[in-house]
Amino acid sequence: MEDNYTYILKCSDGSLYTGWTNHLERRVSAHQSGRGAKYTKSRRPVELVYWERFSTKAEAMSREAAIKQLSRKDKLELIERGDL
Repeated sequence: MEDNYTYILKCSDGSLYTGWTNHLERRVSAHQSGRGAKYTKSRRPVELVYWERFSTKAEAMSREAAIKQLSRKDKLELIERGDL
């Protein structure tokens, strides 16, 4: 079974990007090299500041959607708590 991840990146401009993937290291590397999301391409370098692991793609995507609904303040609190 393949793991699925929801993650948050901190971009060079201080903004936060939330996504999901089934291969965390490869996805972060893609963001770093400009092959990730359009949003992060112009905001490199990025730093992985938070991630959660799930057993299904649906769970990871659901968590991504939930995190995207949070305020910046709540996202920063989530990162600071490190609720892994």
